[in-house]
Formats: sequence, structure tokens, C-alpha cells
Amino acid sequence: MTDKNRDNPASDFSSDFVSESRKEFDATIQRMVQAIRGNSPDSLASFLEISKDAIYKAGRANKIPPAWFLQIGKKTNISIDWLVTGEGVMERGNAEATRTTPSIVPADEPPYMNPEAAPAMGYTLVPKVQARLAAGTGSLETEGEVIGYYAFKTDFLRRKGLPKKMVLMDVAGDSMEPVLIDRDTVLIDESQSAIISGGLFAVGIEHEVFVKYLDRVPGKLILRSRNERYAPVEVDMNGQLSESVRIIGRVVWSCREYVR
Repeated sequence: MTDKNRDNPASDFSSDFVSESRKEFDATIQRMVQAIRGNSPDSLASFLEISKDAIYKAGRANKIPPAWFLQIGKKTNISIDWLVTGEGVMERGNAEATRTTPSIVPADEPPYMNPEAAPAMGYTLVPKVQARLAAGTGSLETEGEVIGYYAFKTDFLRRKGLPKKMVLMDVAGDSMEPVLIDRDTVLIDESQSAIISGGLFAVGIEHEVFVKYLDRVPGKLILRSRNERYAPVEVDMNGQLSESVRIIGRVVWSCREYVR
């Protein structure tokens, strides 16, 4: 890249984001610039009160922090849904169809993340934790450290359960195929811990964490897989393991990436 182009942010975006994988990011940045009535990413940086380098850092990661959407939505009359997806009505206050799917935005680390602004804009930031739910023989990766946040429309989460008690985890293994496959992400509502026969739950047994269909029969908890190659696992609720069994919560939603 020449020094001349480096002095021109618009030129940077036209040259750095020509590949297929960058087109969506480029389009989103352009919607943001349009929303603030700017003429380049420089004006976006000024509007958001961030450095120009932060814009390029987001471009290199191909990821836009949700606080940017929230801040633009708060300071303008522009729909966050439109900013994120380019679909629907651009300005709030106009008739807009109810979305049946959540708007999801990966959150970056502070200082870009702004959890306090999310509720006012109709969003809830759901934490994603390091723990992996084993869809197989069990996972020992049970560390609950938060590795990121994802912004969901609050009204969508409320239809599923209690937003403040929700957490995201990745799936490991193939025992729940084809319902869930390895590396899928599931949304778990920890407030829903009462076993519903046939429901899909995240379950901890000692140091292992599973995602399974649950059934309860007198004296036993049965963990069932979707993949027929895996036999049901029976836990004697009167035995030594009974005190180590914990229902983490019910799986209320899942997502899958086809390109990583």
C-alpha cells in the first residue's frame, strides 16, 4: 500500500476489503458512515470518539464491536437492525416487521464493549464462556471464564427465558448429530433447571459437562444422545454420583458457522 493511499482512509477500505470475506464488513462500515452522514471511516472514528487505528484493527479482525452499533443508534434515529444487517427500515419510528431471529453481534474486549448502553437500545449482552459442552464421552474443559459477549435482541431472549441467566457455550463431539455438531454454539438458560422429559439440557457430572436429552425415571436420571451410536447414560440418583450431578440449564437456541 502506498503512502498516498495510507493517508486516504476511503482508499484503504477500497483496497483492503475487496475479497469476498471482507465485503460484509465493508458494507457494514459504509452503512455506519451513511448513518452518521459522514464521508469516510475517518468521520466514523470522530463520531465514535475512537482512534482511526481502532477502525483498522476492527477491519483486520473482520469484527465490529457492538458498542459501535449501540452508540450510533443512541445518537441517531437509525435502526440498529439496519446497521447490523442492512435489512428493514433504516430509521426507527417507521413500521417494521418483527424479526423472528436474533440480531447477534460479537463483542470486542473493553474499552469497545459498553454493556450499560445495550439495554437502552433493546439488546442484552450474553457472555460466552470457555467451557465446552461434550456431545460425546465428556469434556473436562469446564472453566467458566468469559471469553466474549454477543448482543441479542432482548425481546427475542425473553421469548426463550430469562435473559440475565443466559450463557453461550460451544459443543464438542458428535453424539448429538445431526441436531448439534462439533463446534456448534448453544444458548443456555440457567434459570430453567427443572427437568422436562425429552428436553435438551446442559448437565454437569463431577468435572464433566454434557449436552444431552434428559429423562427422569424413579431413582434415575437418563442422558440420551441423538446419535444412535451412543448408548443412553443412566445416573443412579441414590448413588454416590447423585450429589455431583447439576443441571446447568436448558438449551434454548443454537447456531452454526459454515465458514471459519
